[in-house]
Amino acid sequence: MKEEGLSRRRFLAGAATVGAAAVAAPALLASCSGGNKLTPLKKEGEFYVPELPDKAIDGPELKVGLIGCGGRGSGAIINLLDAADNIKVTALGDVFADRLNDVRNRLINERGQEVPEDKCFVGFDAYKQVIDSGVDMVILTTPPVFRPEMFKYATEKGVHSFLEKPIAVDPKGYRSVMATAKQAQAKGLSVVVGTQRHHERRYVEANKQIQAGLIGDITGGNVYWNQGMLWYRQREAGWTDMEWNIRDWVNWKWLSGDHIIEQHVHNIDVFLWMSGLKPVSATAFGSRQRRVTGDQYDFFSTDFTMENGIHMHSMCRQIDGCSSKVSEFIQGSKGSWNSETNEIKDLEGNVIWKYDEEKAKQEFQLHDPYTLEHVDWVNHIRKGTAHEEATDCAISCMAGIMGREAAYTGNTVTWDEMTQSAQDYLKDFIDEKLELGPLDLTKMTVPVPGR
Repeated sequence: MKEEGLSRRRFLAGAATVGAAAVAAPALLASCSGGNKLTPLKKEGEFYVPELPDKAIDGPELKVGLIGCGGRGSGAIINLLDAADNIKVTALGDVFADRLNDVRNRLINERGQEVPEDKCFVGFDAYKQVIDSGVDMVILTTPPVFRPEMFKYATEKGVHSFLEKPIAVDPKGYRSVMATAKQAQAKGLSVVVGTQRHHERRYVEANKQIQAGLIGDITGGNVYWNQGMLWYRQREAGWTDMEWNIRDWVNWKWLSGDHIIEQHVHNIDVFLWMSGLKPVSATAFGSRQRRVTGDQYDFFSTDFTMENGIHMHSMCRQIDGCSSKVSEFIQGSKGSWNSETNEIKDLEGNVIWKYDEEKAKQEFQLHDPYTLEHVDWVNHIRKGTAHEEATDCAISCMAGIMGREAAYTGNTVTWDEMTQSAQDYLKDFIDEKLELGPLDLTKMTVPVPGR
């Protein structure tokens, strides 16, 4: 190559055309760098790479129940029906009959599937009735504070679970999910989680390159979810305290865990997934500036110290009129990856790998990660191969919990103290059993650091 006058800079510039599914770039670079071979972070087979065909394999009919019939639940059940054939929706559950009926009517009108009246369950115990109705698989999309207990019940009954993120909002929930995940593994169940970037083609391909060593050892990173205000519900006449909280759940910390977990967990998770590291401590600040309802913060800025001493900075904001940024950036000793541009650059700024969207469009028809995660779920169920994603997501949720508590208190918090904490949001905020009645709203206060 030297005799042909191909410089390293020209070679690296040409390498930017490597396609979506290609993992050739690391091998090519190694062969052209004078024996300076890449050192993989993880070798093939040491990290999970999902198969992402356009459709799940066919097989016997699978009965599915949906628990949580809000916006995400109604979307997830349609995603599943798009992902695989021979799927029958046989049971629905929600606290509110109107939300359940919305999904029931949508299934009839859009998919020609009618869920029988006696398989439609309303109330806080509806999840048990759905799971006990004879389903093979269940989609859990209620407000996330309820996720650990529902996952536990489904696993005890031998039902495959799809868990929308986040899957834990407090340390008790984290420990519960970690224990249930082990039970799911032992039972050979398929458990897929709604951190959909794990099933997004461009992220999967970038992770292959990072694990192959293309950016070298990971030395730090930044993750962002900055956007305008999310939705909220003003209290309506006749709503009890509990009904208002649940209908407006994304704004109440006991239900959602605050948006550093409920939403920003996606970005935190990407860094933990690709680095293979978890945080040992977090120092953070945040505040409430303009939120209309609930008791959450509007922004968080968190410095995570990871196991090997490197730092990852996390920021998230939900305020109208501010700049938006939803992405991840990972720096390595040999280069960096940016999810905004789908590129890997060397330390001189040359693009050495880029996800080829046009090639991906030629090779695949399905690119929606919200559907692809269900393709992967069904494939594991029909192949009889155990698969469990709850453990990794629980760790990412705990990282978010660390950032939240560091900001709320103004103190640096550690992984060990948070994972062992007695914090239990249901017990801390709800005095009696769950019911659509009054709440002690004086407990729903905005945290003040230093107190």
